[in-house]
Amino acid sequence: MADMTSPDDSPRLIDGFGRAVTYLRVSVTDRCDLRCVYCMAEHMTFLPKAEVLTLEELDRLASTFLGLGVRKLRLTGGEPLVRKGIMELVEALSRHLKSGALDELTLTTNGTQLAQHADRLAALGVRRINVSLDTLKPDLFRRLTRGGDVAKVVGGIDAALAAGIQVKINAVALKRDNAAELPQLIQWAHARGCDMTLIETMPLGEIDEDRTDQFLSLRDVRRELSSYWTLTDLAYATGGPARYAKVEETGGRLGFITPLSHNFCEACNRVRLTCTGTLHTCLGRDDASDLRAVLRGGATDGELVAAIHAAIGSKPKGHDFQVDAPRPAVARHMSTTGG
Repeated sequence: MADMTSPDDSPRLIDGFGRAVTYLRVSVTDRCDLRCVYCMAEHMTFLPKAEVLTLEELDRLASTFLGLGVRKLRLTGGEPLVRKGIMELVEALSRHLKSGALDELTLTTNGTQLAQHADRLAALGVRRINVSLDTLKPDLFRRLTRGGDVAKVVGGIDAALAAGIQVKINAVALKRDNAAELPQLIQWAHARGCDMTLIETMPLGEIDEDRTDQFLSLRDVRRELSSYWTLTDLAYATGGPARYAKVEETGGRLGFITPLSHNFCEACNRVRLTCTGTLHTCLGRDDASDLRAVLRGGATDGELVAAIHAAIGSKPKGHDFQVDAPRPAVARHMSTTGG
């Protein structure tokens, strides 16, 4: 697979507002083995194979971004671990960890396939992962994921921890479903030595439910938690949009991702590459640059770099999320965009 990184002498990716892009999230598939109610419609139509980037194309694009100053790479989906050949891609990209071009290679997963891959991921240099888990209640988990088994996810988390991988638990705060359980989930994660991050539901894609009915402001959640726990703000950051506090009573870190109750765009350093090669410079806008067409049109390395620079130059100042809007701000599903 191509190696196009030359971090010392390549231009940096700076958008029109002076923000340096150092973090690339790459969706390797739109497919998933769960059907979470806030993420997907129950009966999804997935992309034909020909529209999805090959492993070699994913590697070339990611490596080009690293050559332009990106230091953190996160693999997402859908569910990345259901992509055929995913460990070959992780192995190929891990060369950039060894060369020093990449500071961190990580992934976001639902945890269902994690038990079988944890040891290999650790061996390839993956030191930290995010696992999505909204509830520990088997019946509620089955309903929220339309058929998932929470025990399988917990087993995957334990396998990752045993392999020496740090795990951060991500939970979407859902007013009707898990609001009352969030303190228990936080305690459970912290008892395992895992960080925990709460996320407000985001208006992405048409689903089968009314998001306004499920929206729970994390300002309100934090206020409630602070009535019985001591939350101390931290300067800690992982490169993403979460703002962290330490829960003094548990000793663990708790993150808040608040795209609706608190816009976090001013310091955005991220762009997202979908599994079809579309570059989105903002999760909450319908901006798009077709890098697959550039690749498959026989672009030279220089032409590919020029296309990336053009896309970054049009990165918007902020997103269009409004939870009470009549239609989603963005038509594409989170499973297509990649977390």
